[in-house]
Formats: sequence, C-alpha cells, structure tokens
Amino acid sequence: MYETLIRGATIIDGSGAPAFAADVAIRDERISLHPAGSNIHAHTEIDAEGLFLAPGFIDVHTHDDTHVIKAPEMRAKITQGVTTVIVGNCGISASPVTLTGEPPNPMNLLGKQSDFSYPTFQDYVSAVEAAQPAVNVGALVGHTALRSNHMDDLMRPATRLEIDAMKKQLREAMAQGALGLSSGLAYNSAISAPTEEVMALVEELARFDGIYTTHLRTEFDGIIEAMNEAFATAKHGKIPLIVSHLKCAGAGNWGRSGEIIKHLEHHAQSQKIACDCYPYSASSSTLDLGQVTDDYDVFITWSEPHPEMGGRLLAEIAADWKLPLLDAAKKLIPAGAVYHGMDEKDVRNILRFPRTMIGSDGLPNDPHPHPRLWGTFPRVIGHYARDLGLFDLPVAVRKMTGLSAEEFKLHQRGLIAQNYFADLVLFNIDRIKDTATFERPQQSAAGIEKVWVNGHLSYSNGQLSAQRTGKFLARAVQSPSTSSLVLCEETL
Repeated sequence: MYETLIRGATIIDGSGAPAFAADVAIRDERISLHPAGSNIHAHTEIDAEGLFLAPGFIDVHTHDDTHVIKAPEMRAKITQGVTTVIVGNCGISASPVTLTGEPPNPMNLLGKQSDFSYPTFQDYVSAVEAAQPAVNVGALVGHTALRSNHMDDLMRPATRLEIDAMKKQLREAMAQGALGLSSGLAYNSAISAPTEEVMALVEELARFDGIYTTHLRTEFDGIIEAMNEAFATAKHGKIPLIVSHLKCAGAGNWGRSGEIIKHLEHHAQSQKIACDCYPYSASSSTLDLGQVTDDYDVFITWSEPHPEMGGRLLAEIAADWKLPLLDAAKKLIPAGAVYHGMDEKDVRNILRFPRTMIGSDGLPNDPHPHPRLWGTFPRVIGHYARDLGLFDLPVAVRKMTGLSAEEFKLHQRGLIAQNYFADLVLFNIDRIKDTATFERPQQSAAGIEKVWVNGHLSYSNGQLSAQRTGKFLARAVQSPSTSSLVLCEETL
C-alpha cells in the first residue's frame, strides 16, 4: 500500500519533455510512476484533475544560510513550491567561519556575529540537521568566508601561507559534503583577490567532483573580461562553472545580452558552463557607493545609522537632506539597496537562454526584501511562460528542476521519475502568480496547491505542515574505483 497517490494531474517531469498523464504514488520518500487510471491505492488519495504536477523547485542561488536554522519553516520558499535551496553563494557562507568581530560586508547579509557559529562545515551540517528545515539544503563554501578566517586585511591579496590555510579548510569542507566553492569578486572584501588566488583554491575541487560558482568581478561594462576570468579559473581547476545571476547591469550596459550569451555559449563548447538568473530587472544587495547613480532608481531597504530611511528611494532621502546622492549614500552606510539597473529585454534574453537556471538571490534577513524572495518561481511560470510565452511550460519547469539538479549534482532529485525523491509541487496553471511586489514584497504566491518534501505533504491549501522533512544534501560523487554514485560518508 502506498502512502499517497496523486491521480489525474498533468505531469511536467522536469526533463523538458512534453507533458503527459500519469498517476504518481509515494512510498518511503520515493516516487512510483503508474499509467493514468491504474488500479492502485494509497492511504491518502488526491484528485488532481485539471492541475499540473512538477518536481519541487530548486532555488540554486540563495542567501538562506542562517535562515534555514533560525526560521526553519522557510515560508517564503515553501509557499512558492521550492523544496531545495542552495546556500553559500557569492563568496559568502555561514560556514566554515570564525569571526572575531562583526561580519565584513557583504557577509553581514547573512546576519550578525552571533549568527556565525559554525567554525567547521560539519558544524553547519549538524545545525541544519538539528533544525530540520522545511526544505532540503545544499551548501557551497564562500571564498570571502575563507578569506575572513585567515586574513587580517581583506583589502589585499592573500599570502601564500594564507592561501594554503584556505585550501586546507576548503578541502575539509568538501570532504564533509560541500557542493563546491563560490566567489563574489565584485565586493570590496574580495575584489583585491587576484585571479591566481581563486585558481589556487579551485585546484581542491576536482578530486571531490565539486563545482565553482561566481558572482563575476563586474557585471557592468567590463563583464566580458570578468567572464573570461571565470572561464579561465574553472578551466584551471578542471571543474564545471556556474555564473551567478547573469545580467547586464547599469544603463551603459543595456542591450548587451546577445553578446554576453554568445560569448558564454562559445566557451561552453570547450568546458562545462551554466548560469542562473532571477526574473526581475532589479537587483538587491548592500548599498554600494560604486552603484549610486541617477540613471535609475535606487531603493534603500535598511540602514544601520538611519533605520528610519528604510523603504525610501535614495533620491528622495538625498533631497530631504539637501545632499548629493553619493553623500547621502555615505551617510546611510551600512545599508541595503534595490537597484533598478537592468533592461527587461536583457532579462528575457538571459531567462530564455538554454543554459540558464533559476535562482531567487533573495535576502531573507532584509526587513524590506526584494520581491524575488517570495515570488521568483511562480513568476517564471505565470508571467514569463503562461502570459508572455517566453518559453513553454516544460522548458520553464526544467530551468527550475531537472537542469538545476544536474548542474549542482543533486542525486535523484529534480525529476518526476521512478524511485526519485518525492519532492513535488502541484499547481493551478490558470492561477499561479507571484503576488509579492516592490511595495509589498512579503506575499505568498497564488496557485500553489500542494508541496511535498521527501514524500511528506509540507504545504496544502495555504497552510504549512507542522512537520518539517527537509534534509541536508551532501555532495554526490562518482567513486573512482567503481564508477558508481556514492554520497560523502561524513554526512550520511
């Protein structure tokens, strides 16, 4: 007898293949596929006629590192059908980290010093398992995090001894189940790191079958050169590359998406490269003086010295203070901001690119977050696939499931297939919609009917389950002796 049987749904299996009819049964966390109308039964049977069933969405680019522990119900993610999050992006991770003071920018996006209590990667794994969040968690190790552990000054290149110490710590984390290394070379805390510093670190990844993800050194005018640096770094390490939140940032860069995609595709012929993006024409991060401009709106989400200015445009604040934009920004720092610095046509081109996965890049600790935190995945389906026809539904779902699991090497996830883990989302194609806006960003999506995580019904009819069944997802590797797929022993 099966535990759950979902009858009558139209199946989008995550592979990009056309939709088909089938009954999906669940037993012991796993999927069992049967022809539609099969004579099988379960303790719980669901009539899903008129609805679509897809693999649970995989958010490949998050900053949920501490949030999965502090707020394990993960409401912003589970309510939009996300069943797995990848943390540790942009060079910033909660582990392995040892701080002697407040976290440097942009590690402060993850919390305060007290939130960084995981000196080893295994400490973080144990904390996630103890919290048992509502979603599965896979984790990268941040380059900036490693730098902060071993350097007294982040505004310079690391010494040979410091690099050796970082390599040792990365090696330990990979042995404990990390997926790979991330970098955020655009940030002041890492921009002084030369290419050779990062190349030395990625040398540790190949023997663990790890990956390298990067927030490029610039996403503005010099983006081609920054991409070349990333390509060379990954090629040096003989590892796959994922370019984080690919975009054409800044008004002077608008319209270059075709050139950027062509450049990436050319290099992808000789090395494994993919990218992710979010379905919005505005970015969000800490307030960066280098991005202060009057070319487009800059919205302040928080400010430590002036918390009362959160939720206002920088231009309005500057006018009230009778200051130039840059001086007003200096007065607000440290602060967070949303930058409306992309062109919608470029966003659509990058979303449509076959190598593009979907990642929210949401900031859960932000008091006024970008709406992508709550709305990314329904927006891809409802706005871009259904309403605009940018791509068909199977392609949209693949970008959020099968392709993501493949690139991040998440074993037996991302597809509705026999014996795969039962991470599933049931949605209404007519109703699915992101309701989060820039004015009211913390709004649950419409049209998500039910979500299962590891076979357990975790969200149904707008209600979260009291039981959370997410797991820490250790890296899956190929055993060199047997060529069979095994999991890191340290995290079983």
